[in-house]
Amino acid sequence: MMKTEALTLTQEWDKTFPQSSKVDHCKVTFANRYGITLAADLYTPRGVGGRLPGIAVCGPFGAVKEQCSGLYAQTMAERGFLTLAFDPSFTGESGGQPRYMASPDINTEDFQAAVDFLSVDSRVDPERIGIIGICGWGGLALNTAAIDTRVKATAVMTMYDMSRVNANGYFDSMDEDARYAAREALNAQRTADYRSGSYELGGGVVDPLPKDAPFFVKDYHAYYKTPRGYHPRSLNSNGGWNRIGCMSFMNMPQLTYTREIRNAVLIVHGEKAHSCYFSRDAYAAMVRDSRYTDNKELMIIPGAVHTDLYDRTDIIPFDRLEAFFREYLP
Repeated sequence: MMKTEALTLTQEWDKTFPQSSKVDHCKVTFANRYGITLAADLYTPRGVGGRLPGIAVCGPFGAVKEQCSGLYAQTMAERGFLTLAFDPSFTGESGGQPRYMASPDINTEDFQAAVDFLSVDSRVDPERIGIIGICGWGGLALNTAAIDTRVKATAVMTMYDMSRVNANGYFDSMDEDARYAAREALNAQRTADYRSGSYELGGGVVDPLPKDAPFFVKDYHAYYKTPRGYHPRSLNSNGGWNRIGCMSFMNMPQLTYTREIRNAVLIVHGEKAHSCYFSRDAYAAMVRDSRYTDNKELMIIPGAVHTDLYDRTDIIPFDRLEAFFREYLP
């Protein structure tokens, strides 16, 4: 059994959503295969016996488990699933140094480590495990489903493909020369960081909000920078990622093998979200020339924008999520 590093975990309820009386909650830790200890909230439905289906939840990219991943986990626990919302490596209450780094490899391993945890929990049926990835963790959830056959059902909400957006910019606006200039700037920052023995943060969601900010920036501000979704440990609510934190995504495409996912996948996105093209294209690539299409679904929510699927319980299709996991984690 891997040893876990000691973490200091907040015990009081400090979520951005109210605590449910239908669910038991506790903090847990587990280690990934890189020796990083991850912190998580475990939600268990009250009054439900026997071995339960388990679901690991993470995202959005730059958020913490006290924000919408916890909301998803608690809501699915109310519906009879044992759920685990975790902070990724280098962020939130989880371990890992230096802070505020990201990696398509390590973050996929984070999801697999969560599946490890659920697989050996005596309250969970190891043959009935699913995952939910939100925003940038949607792409990572698909990458996890492509490699981890223990994951029997994967739901992807308001997805970002972090490899694509880092390599190509928003709406694929970067060409090869722009990508090279970005690499030059990132590597110059690496040199400066090494020389100084420290690192800089790139800044979270811009605040105050410029009058000419595009809608999707206003959308993020309305969640991360207001009482609706602000959390003191959230990268997006505060100082943001390490300036070179997402560099490795630029040349490590994470959706290469999604056509080979044999287990069920549900991709959900808002029709009006600036990011909807990520989900539409990921779904198209996943089913193109694939033998495993009968259990794949793209669900577009009419009129919804990106952050509506973070916390708008009147818009998030929890009934469909429950039905999906009930079907594929029977």
